[in-house]
Amino acid sequence: MIEIIPAIDLIDGRCVRLTQGDYAQTKVYDANPLDMAKRYADSGVRRLHVVDLDGAKAKEPCNLKVLERLANATSLDIEWGGGIKSGDALRQAIDAGANRVICGSVAVDNKELFASWLQQYGAQRVILGADVRDGKVSTHGWLKDGGVGVNELIEEFLPFGLSQLICTDISKDGMLQGPNFTLYTQLQERYPLVDVTLSGGISSMADIEYADKLGIRAAIVGKAIYEGHITLKNLEEWLLKE
Repeated sequence: MIEIIPAIDLIDGRCVRLTQGDYAQTKVYDANPLDMAKRYADSGVRRLHVVDLDGAKAKEPCNLKVLERLANATSLDIEWGGGIKSGDALRQAIDAGANRVICGSVAVDNKELFASWLQQYGAQRVILGADVRDGKVSTHGWLKDGGVGVNELIEEFLPFGLSQLICTDISKDGMLQGPNFTLYTQLQERYPLVDVTLSGGISSMADIEYADKLGIRAAIVGKAIYEGHITLKNLEEWLLKE
């Protein structure tokens, strides 16, 4: 059964959502990150996706205090991304309470370093983040074309034990128009040993149900929750089916 992973995106310690990865199209929500995390945990959610958008731009983590609060106050499995460009940044995120760390730009810019992290920390802890625009992976907070395709990037790291991928279709992200299901089914079928997480475009529980039918293993949901298209009660009911 597909795992639903709620998302919290952070700017200045507050919950926000971007549209198509554009920092100029930022919507700030009143929800406190810790309050949201506790509500998710109370609904039965086990895993939380948190992105430090300040960190993605600054090239180093900027919201680690928020991560510490989330980790200390909940038992959620926290996957954390944004600004993980160095070994120090990776260690800081883990020390602050991240169970898993998402690495995107560094996997494109410094393949040897990312491969060494997979081996040092283990593939269950280190996630490849591939944010795709027009078939190419974007890096540095979605601001730069990495010049590599997602398949090429995955295949680079399979020999090092890669087992987790979060792939975001930037054109769908924050649009509430449904995901690019073809992209994710193709990736999951091509790389059965990699757990592919769908990110971008989930607009309703119908999207979740369809993704589950297709055999997609996990889906990140952000704006659909904040905008009320998917409620905490919906999440609770879905999780009770497991």
